[in-house]
Amino acid sequence: MCAAALLRSQPVSEYGATGQEVRVFNTSRVNTEGLEFCPAVYENGLVFVSRYKNGPIDPKTGQTFFELFYAELDPNGMPGKPESFSTELNSAYHEGPVSFSPSGDRIFFTRTNSRNGVRRSDAKGRSVEKIYEARRGPFDWEDVQELPFGSDEYRSVHPSISADESKLFFASDRPGGYGGMDLFFVEWENGKWSEPINLGPDVNTSGNEVFPFFHQSGTLFFSSDGHHGAGRKDLDLYMIDMSGRKWGDVYNLGSPFNSQEDDLGLVILPDGHSGYFSSARRGGFGKDDVYMFKAPGGLQGIQPSAVLNGVVNVTDKTSSRRMAGASIRMFELNKDGLIEDEDAYDLELVPNEEVEGEMIMKLIRKSDEDLGSPLAVTDRNGEAVVALDEDKDYLLLVSKPDYFTQELRFHTDELGPDQPLDFLMEPTNCIMLTGTVRSDRFQIAIPNVALQLTNLCDNSVTTYRSNIGGEYEICLPIGCDYVLEGVKPGYESGATRVTTVRLRGSRSLEADLNIHPTSDAILREPIKEGTIIVLENIYYDFNKSAIRKGAAQDLDALSQLMNLYPSMQIELGSHTDSRGTDEYNLDLSLRRAQSAKEFLIQRGVAANRIRTVGYGEARLRNHCADGIECTDSEHLLNRRTEVKVLNIDERVKVSYEDDSN
Repeated sequence: MCAAALLRSQPVSEYGATGQEVRVFNTSRVNTEGLEFCPAVYENGLVFVSRYKNGPIDPKTGQTFFELFYAELDPNGMPGKPESFSTELNSAYHEGPVSFSPSGDRIFFTRTNSRNGVRRSDAKGRSVEKIYEARRGPFDWEDVQELPFGSDEYRSVHPSISADESKLFFASDRPGGYGGMDLFFVEWENGKWSEPINLGPDVNTSGNEVFPFFHQSGTLFFSSDGHHGAGRKDLDLYMIDMSGRKWGDVYNLGSPFNSQEDDLGLVILPDGHSGYFSSARRGGFGKDDVYMFKAPGGLQGIQPSAVLNGVVNVTDKTSSRRMAGASIRMFELNKDGLIEDEDAYDLELVPNEEVEGEMIMKLIRKSDEDLGSPLAVTDRNGEAVVALDEDKDYLLLVSKPDYFTQELRFHTDELGPDQPLDFLMEPTNCIMLTGTVRSDRFQIAIPNVALQLTNLCDNSVTTYRSNIGGEYEICLPIGCDYVLEGVKPGYESGATRVTTVRLRGSRSLEADLNIHPTSDAILREPIKEGTIIVLENIYYDFNKSAIRKGAAQDLDALSQLMNLYPSMQIELGSHTDSRGTDEYNLDLSLRRAQSAKEFLIQRGVAANRIRTVGYGEARLRNHCADGIECTDSEHLLNRRTEVKVLNIDERVKVSYEDDSN
């Protein structure tokens, strides 16, 4: 103990943030006059610790027990209105800081010592806190287990699981430490947790070291009141690099992370550019508040994930020669296989042939030219090098005028050492026809028009459809005449004739198509009132109303549609699968519909244009009712959000040209 005190007689170095701009924001929607602390990132939200206003009273404090709350994050990373995190995990006693496995399927959390809901005590009648684990089930967290290294005689709290799930860090006042609370870790070996290992005097002091967070870069962050060396008793945030065989020094994070009050519970996103922490600093709403920080340049000591070099080889399939000048575009894919950037898609509304009056919203990837500048261009050897992050899913597009675009979906772990990405480019032998379908009255663009292309060389017919802007794009084989006809209910069909015979020097054509409305009223109703639009690409976290981050492309497209038609008013109706009680599913579906509404509001749609309804499991789309065993994909079909067009009355804009001159 004395040796540890001597080691801490010299002040700890302060974290160097030279040239780093760190901005701190109070997350005002979750903070109250009470305590909100120890945030943890879970899917598209924050799980944090706070108290209910009403409930069982802790005799030690005279206040309600700590519970776990959840708040969905908006596109800027700010948490919204909080709700209870889990009915299974929140007990009649304290639940404290949590840590999630990278997959989100395991949770480690602090809880008052109890078994089957009954509080347990030591020989003196005191109840300590222990660390528990649970696994994600179909309805809620389940299989709650106490971890084996706990004891009725001392505290084990504040778990933090490593990214590879091989180590679990925590704080404890178990015997044999250096002071009050020390930091320990256990290792997962041969299917069980090892005995706890004290992090030693480089980290632990005669004071308290608590609230560890182990970043995937190998840096451990924690709070301590024993590293100050100046007699202060408040907690400050510290870090130590543990990525190598020899650990680094302990650094105080300094301002703006640390203040004159307690600062604790830091979590940092993998890229090191943002995160959350708790602080009792002045200017907050109460005692401890949750804060968000942004560091655009990253944080010193947080190394980015390893970058791999991917070599792209492009070859002309016809000549077998390497191809220079091919454009390389690369996109990261989310867990549902969609491009993270919602601007990569156009919206297409397709009638559901099986259900009258229903349309399905399809996301169509934009043309290569509309996807932004290429990441790289192949050199004269037909090669280009692209940087890849570890453990990511990518879509790689290779394009060049007069050739069909080639694409490859892959995970970086599938690439062996120096394995090239080979592409064979096939000539298109066609000319790109682009245009817009418009009403011949007032020249209004008409969305969702069925297009029939007749090839007069062989009388073959191919069908297409205009997007929400009335635009279309068709690749026409060279050497034939074509008739393009547009058909939509409420309009007389219109047609235009194009040819690719004897074209010289041109690789593209433009041909707008006019169709005639049967009345001006149809122009005010571009989408028929009462139409149901099924949104297929919205994904919710299990048992949650929050939309998963990066998994709401349909809602992004819907916001575009509603901004295109300012008079459009809708009903958002959300549906669940049959798992869970009728009452629970009804409530969950309403919260999901409200979450979708909130998403649209954040995209600029006025709240009074959206009505929300929760249908629960009342309108299943398949056989997966109560008591029937179904696969996850079959249940997923029933977890959907539908849009009903309640009202739409677009004003027809008429313009007149001045012919007086």
